[in-house]
Amino acid sequence: MEKLIFDYSKKGNSGVSITNLKNIKSANEILPKELLRESELKLPEVSEQETVRHYTNLSSLNHHVDKDMYPLGSCTMKYNPKINDKLSAIPGFSEIHPKQPKSTVQGALQLMYDLEKYLCAITGMYAATLEPAAGSHGELVGVLIMKKYHESKGEKRKYILIPDSAHGTNPSSAFSAGYKTLQVKSNEKGCIDLDDLKEKMTPEVAGIMLTNPNTLGVFEEEVENIVNIVHEYDGVVYMDGANLNALLGIVRPGDMGFDITHMNLHKTFSTPHGGGGPGSGPIAVAEKFAKYLPAPVVEKNGNEYAFKSTTDDSIGRVLGNYSNFSILVRAYVYITMLGLKGLEAVSRNAILNSNYLKDNLIKTFEIPFSRNCMHEFVASGENFKKFGIRTLDIAKRLLDYGIHAPTVYFPLIVKEALMIEPTETENIESLDKFIETMEKIAEEAQENPDILHNAPVNTPVRRLNELKANKEMNIRWIKEENEN
Repeated sequence: MEKLIFDYSKKGNSGVSITNLKNIKSANEILPKELLRESELKLPEVSEQETVRHYTNLSSLNHHVDKDMYPLGSCTMKYNPKINDKLSAIPGFSEIHPKQPKSTVQGALQLMYDLEKYLCAITGMYAATLEPAAGSHGELVGVLIMKKYHESKGEKRKYILIPDSAHGTNPSSAFSAGYKTLQVKSNEKGCIDLDDLKEKMTPEVAGIMLTNPNTLGVFEEEVENIVNIVHEYDGVVYMDGANLNALLGIVRPGDMGFDITHMNLHKTFSTPHGGGGPGSGPIAVAEKFAKYLPAPVVEKNGNEYAFKSTTDDSIGRVLGNYSNFSILVRAYVYITMLGLKGLEAVSRNAILNSNYLKDNLIKTFEIPFSRNCMHEFVASGENFKKFGIRTLDIAKRLLDYGIHAPTVYFPLIVKEALMIEPTETENIESLDKFIETMEKIAEEAQENPDILHNAPVNTPVRRLNELKANKEMNIRWIKEENEN
């Protein structure tokens, strides 16, 4: 087990050397007395080599997609080509400042302008904004546009419809924008129940937030009817685009009749994902909603690019002009390197991989909606409860085999859910390894369930009581260490 960096500390050790301090004023000469510390700041004193080794060792303890398979359903955790990182790090992108004169950042502005156009072409929408910092942020921006649209007509609608197969952040985004939510049921095929939708769609409903493909990995085959039912009451049809990895080059939200969609660049377009960010969740809209987009946006005049000022109709700024710029660069590289045919291959291979896993695992695991899926599918650990095994035990045991666990217990409409998404970047050897591992765990569940109850045993941190850890988090030792 790797030690704390404080355990490497030795008085006098340092990774830097500052020799000329003649012209440097002390903190006592610069800062007001009330801002000065009353006690010495306790920082570890370690050499550069010790620091590098410590964090290298720590990184090897974590699971990541460069290490092994990461089949996290709904989150599209796929390999990030290193060319993305290399190009985003070039000085012309990584060392610019938001306040630079526009003449010195023409390349960055052109990249943003072109990326907006690419995303519109991919989604079939009229206009886009790159400002939102994440998928849930994009959802909120989309709902605020929906609200602004109705308010511009003097309407204050109360509700937004959320299917029971939608992403979990959708209700939160709707609530944050001031709406109440109404749940729409799924039918036996895993799609929206049209009768339930018709019953709940009224003039008080602002619109619907529809995940397509939904979290069951099922394409909403009645999408045209869904759009027509909502539009009949002038409702807005919003597509949660977190599962866009299944649609690239095959079908576009705009062509299906959606009014607003968000995209997760950190999922679909292969930029670093997880650990709290950074992310990027642009949204794209149909023409009649373009005037409500956050501003400023990049416009082109002749050969010059510049930010276009906000308008009275805009919902206003939601982030800085450049958003999470390094993520935009990575997405731009990914899209331009693959092109339209390459992007289509991404989705087709993701769908192929998902169906390959599903058709093999159905021999061992229950799959409630066992039909041709898109990029992901939902299995169930329900049939292992008779052996005293739950989905959580299966997920924990997967960690012992060096594979990250899928999303568990979501969507809520599947008991003991295992939400599995292999993505397009896993080869058949990797998929077969996952299948063999899942079959092995199924055998263990029947023959020696205690192995699963105690899992994981090969990871740096053994099984925790997650509920207790969340409710009784103890960080007192950190405070005490800094005080002593």
